[in-house]
Amino acid sequence: MLAGVKTLGVEEVCLAAALGRTLAADVFASRDQPPFAASAMDGWAVRALDGAGPRRIIGESAAGHGFAGVVGPGEAVRIFTGAAVPAGADAVVIQEDATREGEQVIIPAVTDPSHIRPAGQDFRAGDRLLAAGARLDPWRLSLAAAAGHARLAVSARPKVAILSTGEEVVEPGGSPGPFQIFNSGSTALGGLVAAWGGEAVNSRTVGDDAAAIAQAVAGLTCDLLVTVGGASVGDHDLVKPALAKLGLQLIVESVAVRPGKPTWFGRLGDGRSVLGLPGNPASALVCAELFLRPLLRAMQGADPAPRMIVTKAARALPANGGREHWMRARLSHGGDGSLIAEAFEDQDSSLVTIFASADALIRRAPGAPPAAAGEPVDVLALERLN
Repeated sequence: MLAGVKTLGVEEVCLAAALGRTLAADVFASRDQPPFAASAMDGWAVRALDGAGPRRIIGESAAGHGFAGVVGPGEAVRIFTGAAVPAGADAVVIQEDATREGEQVIIPAVTDPSHIRPAGQDFRAGDRLLAAGARLDPWRLSLAAAAGHARLAVSARPKVAILSTGEEVVEPGGSPGPFQIFNSGSTALGGLVAAWGGEAVNSRTVGDDAAAIAQAVAGLTCDLLVTVGGASVGDHDLVKPALAKLGLQLIVESVAVRPGKPTWFGRLGDGRSVLGLPGNPASALVCAELFLRPLLRAMQGADPAPRMIVTKAARALPANGGREHWMRARLSHGGDGSLIAEAFEDQDSSLVTIFASADALIRRAPGAPPAAAGEPVDVLALERLN
């Protein structure tokens, strides 16, 4: 699926609009941070070689307002956290250790540490602070701001059209018939697309009509089309036959994954990529994590590989069959503080309630033997808001 994916364009945005976007160019430091030696504490800037004794107070250095003079023998400058250490001083004595008496301050013997942050302690001019492909979270935005960057070059958002098919689905808020259900998959997929840096556009639902499906797709403007439902081989699974009229070339016909075997991938005659997901919500969302997310990351120039972690199984797991099984699970900490993953007992691919409670997927390799409670398991952690 990733072989033919190309990155999209680049745009420049302000920091306030960059959250969640993917860097398209490295970010470098234009100057040292801090740009001067700064005090790490409130106290007194002095010369260490003067030793203990009284000092004449000659001024003050506060954050944003430094002391312009030079600290000479027997002198001290009142200094505050973050303020520039004045010339001549090489130590800061914290205020709790000193006693002010009028226009002088009594200083004890100066000992290390000196409570001074050297210039460039955080980063130096010319340092690469962030690499292209990094996703911009609040901490990375803070680093870019600390380096003085007001705008950043980011990858354009992939435009993703979501097409649900099936006579059995109606949109939330509608009036379902006796044999219909509400469309929950598109809602979740639209949220995932946005969370993964894309933009959901032109989402719609089409019944089991090949001509209507082809007509709907022909009119969509997008970088990636995601279809939901109609992906299997039944009499009412018409998506692939409909898209064949638009020059569909199948690249992946199905996947050896449970749930989600009917997932497929191809390209239309005009070059648009199509990811076909199953209609069952859990199958669609598992395969969105496994295939849609990497596709969107690759289109934004980011590393598409999933970030797996190793945890302990909370309970025994049965032997696995011939397909890779991604089990919905809940993460927690055991009595020894180690991370454990508890697979839900019911892994039916139609259950939305289970996925709403899950925050991880346990990966069981094809043909994996039974795993006892406490054995290590590979886990894909899901991004949840809490």
